[in-house]
Amino acid sequence: MRKLIRQLGCFVAVGCAAAATHWLVAVLAVRLAGYPPLVANVVGWLIAFCVSFAGHYRYTFRHQRAPLLRAAGRFFLVSALGFCVNELAYAYLLHATTIRYDVLLALILIGIAAGTFILGRFWAFRHRT
Repeated sequence: MRKLIRQLGCFVAVGCAAAATHWLVAVLAVRLAGYPPLVANVVGWLIAFCVSFAGHYRYTFRHQRAPLLRAAGRFFLVSALGFCVNELAYAYLLHATTIRYDVLLALILIGIAAGTFILGRFWAFRHRT
């Protein structure tokens, strides 16, 4: 139980760093580069993926000792799946609500986190096949 609590703590810390990176890059891409929010979201995700994978591989799931390349490929699939849900929800909610794009993106990023933890723990970073 202690191990799981520590792992959840690491997951939250790394996830917050990655989500903050995603959000900040996306908002800056809209404000400074004039990107549409959905395009900026893609840029934010790609950069945040690097933060997320590095942190989860090194800290959150290190005890599972998954080979680097296999873990990277699997985690990319997990992250891409989460991003697809993110982008679809974001596209719909940008048009269906009056919530500001930056607030809406923050809410969606929080919502995706649980699925990422479960798939990361039981599949992407798992040592056994």
